[in-house]
Amino acid sequence: MLMLQWLGPPTSAQTPTLKNIELCNDRDRTSHYPQIDGCTALIESGNQSPEVLAKAYNNRGNHYTRNGEYDRAIQDYDQSIKINPNYPKAFNNRGVAYQKKDEYERATKDFDEAIKLKPDYSIAFVNRAETYQKRGDYDRAAEDYDESIRLQPTLQDALSGRCWFRAVLGDLERALVDCNEALRLEPNVAFTFESRGFTYLRMGQWDLAFDDYSSALRLEPHLASSLYGRGLAALKNGDATRGNADIAAAKSIKAKIADEFAHYGLQ
Repeated sequence: MLMLQWLGPPTSAQTPTLKNIELCNDRDRTSHYPQIDGCTALIESGNQSPEVLAKAYNNRGNHYTRNGEYDRAIQDYDQSIKINPNYPKAFNNRGVAYQKKDEYERATKDFDEAIKLKPDYSIAFVNRAETYQKRGDYDRAAEDYDESIRLQPTLQDALSGRCWFRAVLGDLERALVDCNEALRLEPNVAFTFESRGFTYLRMGQWDLAFDDYSSALRLEPHLASSLYGRGLAALKNGDATRGNADIAAAKSIKAKIADEFAHYGLQ
């Protein structure tokens, strides 16, 4: 799961624009348009420091990324980097947007730059690891996951990502160790339940896979991969009605989801 980096809390010198800073920095609401408006107000106010402007462009880019508007996000990250060429968060986040567009080489270059600027940037190592994985460069992916956890042993996203990566490679027992630790650190993360469900699915433990995918879906009801995985687990357990319903729902969200699972030998 790719990780965006956000603007920090406002300082006392920024109190006249506190409301817009709080809006711009709010990443928890369902709709991102109020947050985009807050960032835009900061950008267009004409009285912000270069530091605040770079962060406002970065945050607006993050909201666009989370809305799936990757080209608009990249334009904002470009502006953030133009204002502050030494801002590692903007490089990391632009890398996320490029990775979402399947532009893996450009994504990798941005993660490289983020790490060059901040060598202990554990989140950028996680994001680069996922990008290497998608490029099929598993050795480098393994190195980056290990480095991110060395730098920050309690980084839940790194453990969850390495769990998924190990499960893909068939290193199932060690995958479970990572997922269990990630869930101990943060017990309500859909992606981690999904990763562990995938691990159980590859292990042939259908009931446990079904339960974990169900937990993921309670947190995020429209995850195509969790619906499809739960459908497969139900079919393997002989529940054709439930299984076919979940698989149909998954395909309605993501048409090629069956191909993704077949790539891992699951069908």
